[in-house]
Amino acid sequence: MTSSAPFTVSLTADFYESDGQPKYRDVGLDRFSDSRRFAVGRFADHHAEIAPGQLTGVNGVVVLTPRVTARSLAGSTDLLVVSRFGVGYDSVDVPACTNADVVLCIAVGAVDRPVAEATVGWMLALTHHLRVKDNLVRQARWNDRSQFMGCELRERTLGVIGFGGIGRALVKLLAGFGMNPPLVYDPFASAEVVEEHGARAVGLDELLAEADFVSIHCPLTEQTRNLIGPRELSLMKPGSYLINTARGGIVDEAALAEALTRRQIAGAALDCFAEEPLTAPPVLAGFDNVLLAPHCIAWTDEMFRDIGRTACQSIVDLAAGTTPRGVVNPEVFSRPGFVEKWRRLSAHVM
Repeated sequence: MTSSAPFTVSLTADFYESDGQPKYRDVGLDRFSDSRRFAVGRFADHHAEIAPGQLTGVNGVVVLTPRVTARSLAGSTDLLVVSRFGVGYDSVDVPACTNADVVLCIAVGAVDRPVAEATVGWMLALTHHLRVKDNLVRQARWNDRSQFMGCELRERTLGVIGFGGIGRALVKLLAGFGMNPPLVYDPFASAEVVEEHGARAVGLDELLAEADFVSIHCPLTEQTRNLIGPRELSLMKPGSYLINTARGGIVDEAALAEALTRRQIAGAALDCFAEEPLTAPPVLAGFDNVLLAPHCIAWTDEMFRDIGRTACQSIVDLAAGTTPRGVVNPEVFSRPGFVEKWRRLSAHVM
């Protein structure tokens, strides 16, 4: 029988406009439709880092952009789960979550298709000089069009750094473009798994030297920070393109600007930056062969719906006493403090 105390869920304030209206059409809140089991609210204020008081009395929180730190979790004795609205979690202090007996979940699989689709769009836009050609018309420079011959994806080689769900979805989407077999660099993916997807596992240097497109789909860690720097850019082909839809900090942006100035590569597309949000135009904005987006190139109504459903379902599963998908810190399940809190809170909604 359902307890009189529902499982309380809060969303961070950046899901809403200043007048309290939702910014996005659908973020999966229908998963909490049983008002007897769940009480859903939102933070009153937005902060870059969740403040400790915002989690008081909250059992589960869906987090869009704020950082989650040890300070955020201080005193959050009722918090059971942090559910990230996305798949990246470099903004969350994972050890701090574990130490606070809080499970961290991410929206596994929800962004694979939209990010892969956006990457294909950028590949086509770069090779066909869409940005420049659009400007030719807007500036009445019709006769300059012969200076901007493009190239097709046909017979070109894709290099994928990071072969998780997004990388695999990208390879699948590109299967009909007549490209060469893709190259994959991922120390955590076996050669057999890579080959099952029609690709070939190689070292990073070989990928950079052979690929016409280098597309980054790995997480930001201490091992991947500045993974693509001056040396790596110097290995790329002069006609190649670099695309980063993963995380800022993986690409050394100053080194990329230098490589573009020297025409070491043909162009680039970046959806993420080392420092976000940007408060001034970046150096890379001065290049016509660079495409930029404010960490939203893959944002669609469908993407937010699917991320939301996945993120909210993780909370629903935990509230029902079930282990959810997308757990980042599974070691928390062996902590007595977490087990006791989970038993107590899930008993409310069983």
